Amino acid sequence: MAKQFKLSATPRVESGRNAVKKVRARGSVPAIIYGGTEVPHNLEINRREIEKILAHAVGENLLVELQIAAKDKTTHRLSLIQEIQHHPVRGDILHVDFQAVSATETIQVEIPLEAVGEAAGVKTGGGLLEQSLRGLLVECLPQNLPDVIRMDVTALVVGAAYHVKDLVLPEGVRAVTDPELTVFRVSEPTVAPEPGTSLEEPSAPEVIKEKKPDSSAAQEAPKK
Repeated sequence: MAKQFKLSATPRVESGRNAVKKVRARGSVPAIIYGGTEVPHNLEINRREIEKILAHAVGENLLVELQIAAKDKTTHRLSLIQEIQHHPVRGDILHVDFQAVSATETIQVEIPLEAVGEAAGVKTGGGLLEQSLRGLLVECLPQNLPDVIRMDVTALVVGAAYHVKDLVLPEGVRAVTDPELTVFRVSEPTVAPEPGTSLEEPSAPEVIKEKKPDSSAAQEAPKK
């Protein structure tokens, strides 16, 4: 299951390009939280804290408890990191979008799919393992959200395939993706021709015979 992180935040009152520069200058990252029953709120979060969370993350879907400290109270909002904007050159975090979720309501999230082991059709049959589906749309409560869904493919032989319906999902997680879609397949081995050879059969060389002189024409030479 996805690990839940805690992240401190404060409301961001200023807006505009200059205000964002001031936020970054004091070691913070501008952010926003939206979704749920409340209106979107502009926030600023600590740069070091968010970088630490991302460094320890296993999957793409990060469950974060935002601790938003206002003047007289601190509110706690459960959220998913929806999008992270990075500087195109330096890679610095420029902005983070959080999507508010409820601990008692199911959510739909796409989870990465990974193969485990070496397929028998690849190991002994010379086939090629193909992955047709990279992510699986699932429905679950936030606390049951998996980091990644792995499938053992060691028994997969040449020509065989595993589909969504064959995946073993964690408890409390339901697949929304079409169950008949192919996830993994071992294709037939292909045999490439050896270098310098042609797929066409060589044709026999053409034999050119020397034309014999016409004997009748030689005998009918003009008389003197």
